[in-house]
Amino acid sequence: MEIPSRLGGGTLKERVIRELPSKKVISYALAYVNPLIFNGDNGRVLGYDNSHAYSHRHFMGSIVPDLFISYEELYERFEREWQEIAIKFVNGEEI
Repeated sequence: MEIPSRLGGGTLKERVIRELPSKKVISYALAYVNPLIFNGDNGRVLGYDNSHAYSHRHFMGSIVPDLFISYEELYERFEREWQEIAIKFVNGEEI
């Protein structure tokens, strides 16, 4: 999903693999990509995924383990975080 430039620009990416019929999340990746904010890590400003056999958070080139409670909780947190980052960028504030 492309974000309008007036809202900071960039792209949101989501990939979720669920087990059927339980709908249990097996694999996920969320990313906010905006090379105008950060040009390292292919422009990934913020991201969450569970590749490499553990849940972790990417933020402007750093990676730290992240506690996975539920995909819904994670998605809501991701939404809040990328929007806060984009608002700071639009307002010229330090991220």
